[in-house]
Amino acid sequence: MAFGIGRAMVAPLMFINFCLYFISACLAGSILNRNLDNNLAGTHNQIGNVVTVVFIPIVLITCMVGIASTLAGTHHIRIWRTETLAAAAATSVIAWLLTLLSMGLAAKEIHTGYGRSKRLKTVEAFMIILSLFELLYLLATHAGSVTREGYANAPGHRAVKNPNYGTPAATAV
Repeated sequence: MAFGIGRAMVAPLMFINFCLYFISACLAGSILNRNLDNNLAGTHNQIGNVVTVVFIPIVLITCMVGIASTLAGTHHIRIWRTETLAAAAATSVIAWLLTLLSMGLAAKEIHTGYGRSKRLKTVEAFMIILSLFELLYLLATHAGSVTREGYANAPGHRAVKNPNYGTPAATAV
């Protein structure tokens, strides 16, 4: 593969992304649950600051799309054809863009400052780290399509090496 990037390189990146997205979703869900419980109880001591109200739902959406991206990538690694590349690349691009949105909100949350717990700081850090890892995963997924080895059904690739093998369509009629 290009620069030695193939299935062996994409799989660890995908596993790292899956773990980080899953942990971020669990932490963000916990923060959202605690904030909702505090609002329902009438005590308005929320975790975080004014940005947290927007940040946590966006992180949850980002994590779900990121996990879907890793699942599409798992299917792509298993099959390794251009058809599965399209699905893996599309979900990966969407997950990366949502992760960039979450990273921007995390930066705003850090800039705003007050009221941040350790869980919230961890989610912010994971979103910043995931923006890089998702980009690396996206580039590694596409790197397989630009090599001479490429995929089994790439344009110009003949599944049958012998042109005399099989019945030509013109003589079959």
